[in-house]
Amino acid sequence: MIPYLKKLEEQIRLNGSITALADYGGKAYTYASLAEQIELYHVFFETIGLQKGEKVAICARSCARWGICFLAVNTYGAVAVPILADFTPESAAVLVNHSESVLLVTDPDIWERMKEIKFPKLLGVMSCRNEELLYNSDKAVDAAWNGRRQLFEARYPDGFRPEDVSYSGEWEDRLAIINYTSGSTGDPKGVMLPYKAMSDIVEQCQQIILNEPDSLVSTLPMAHMYGLAMEFIYPCCTGFTIHFLGKVPSPSLFMEALQTVRPRLIITVPLVMEKIYQAMVEPMLASQPFRMPGFNSFYYKSVGKRVEKALGGRVQTIIIGGAPLNWDIECAFRKIGLPYVVGYGMTEACPLIALAMPGQFVAGSCGKPIHEVRIDSSDPETIPGEIQTKGPNLCIGYLKNDAANAKALTHDGWFRTGDLGTLDSGGNLFIRGRIKALILSASGQNIYPEEIEQYLDSQPAVTESVVLDRDGKIIALVYPNPAGVQDPDRLGEQIREAANQRLPQYSHISKVELVDMPLERTAKGTIKRHLYH
Repeated sequence: MIPYLKKLEEQIRLNGSITALADYGGKAYTYASLAEQIELYHVFFETIGLQKGEKVAICARSCARWGICFLAVNTYGAVAVPILADFTPESAAVLVNHSESVLLVTDPDIWERMKEIKFPKLLGVMSCRNEELLYNSDKAVDAAWNGRRQLFEARYPDGFRPEDVSYSGEWEDRLAIINYTSGSTGDPKGVMLPYKAMSDIVEQCQQIILNEPDSLVSTLPMAHMYGLAMEFIYPCCTGFTIHFLGKVPSPSLFMEALQTVRPRLIITVPLVMEKIYQAMVEPMLASQPFRMPGFNSFYYKSVGKRVEKALGGRVQTIIIGGAPLNWDIECAFRKIGLPYVVGYGMTEACPLIALAMPGQFVAGSCGKPIHEVRIDSSDPETIPGEIQTKGPNLCIGYLKNDAANAKALTHDGWFRTGDLGTLDSGGNLFIRGRIKALILSASGQNIYPEEIEQYLDSQPAVTESVVLDRDGKIIALVYPNPAGVQDPDRLGEQIREAANQRLPQYSHISKVELVDMPLERTAKGTIKRHLYH
């Protein structure tokens, strides 16, 4: 397995003049200029004495400079700590401190909301939008930042060339990323991923998906391993041009970008494909003029061609991941011949566990395992059991979280996903349910009910609560505290609004339902969640 940093080095040397990263409608960087920007960061890191293995947090909206900062950290030998920009400032600060990050890359407006919080280990804060240093712990950091270009030019008096690039291939077992799967409450779950996990995913994607340069529209948050690995690291190591939209796009912006970029590969989440279905596929299927066997097949094929043309006209594979796809929509896509597949994975697997390409993909499945998978069941084909896996793509544990580490592996060393599934005779993996209380939003974000419940239960008007996923919406059942109630007529709405002010947008509560009885609990005192779905 070739280290991913060496594959990146090869692309810089082979494709220096090709655009690597571009903000859609904005600034672009070739592979050569990407390498130069990375080296400028290296000069700064060396000057301030950043050690290999020290942590650098990135809490910013996805953009080309986000990618540059990440690669600068990893190619230097430091540990990148991606943090979702949607987290509240308090939640993000907890993760910066929990990871013991000594540098932070963020957006100016995010730092404006964070700067009053104490960060005992931070040496400096750099803008992800421009060349600005937003904070420094002393004059030496400020001098290093402002003098990095001069030091760079002194080091490379004839200019920085692709052949000057040399990234280590010896760090495969070292820690490369700490990716948090939750926010600030409880014990933060910082998934520790080594370099070899990314090297493995790059190799798997190149073997299974596409192993030649193309263009890609990036819409997923880079702080989520799905977006980071599949829309950034793998394409960079394959010579792609990545166009960042910078946010979850409106259907019109996404379609406009696809028409402009014309990619062969689309990597996305169910929410985006559901919007495309509602806007295009469903109306065309509903307007079918005749219902005859021969004509139906012709009509469905024509619908599929119109959709593919709207997606840029060159699309060969649409990979959908991060959450389940609605079965009715999947059937419609299959009917019109759209080249979609649904994959399966999790942060701890960097993030891929199963995938199959169009032509091999079985409807309703999530593809074939890329490494060893077993089902903890007496009959794995028909009786669901926990999906367990092994492979070089797996994490090496959770940062400072002994309880999570103790539960992660079986007695014989298999990683426990917490998901229920079956595996058919053809090796296709089917998800049948979730053991854990984890909720996956339509956009692929991990939502932990316990965290939302802590925000709810902290309110004077709430005695206890349980949070559920009901038809894709987050619903909270609340047993109120009469002593804390001030306005009974708006109680539920007041509780919802107060919680949502402290929660990231993707985990906002849609509705609070008041119950008139205490929630049922087990002998251990935990709420019997299964009674409330």
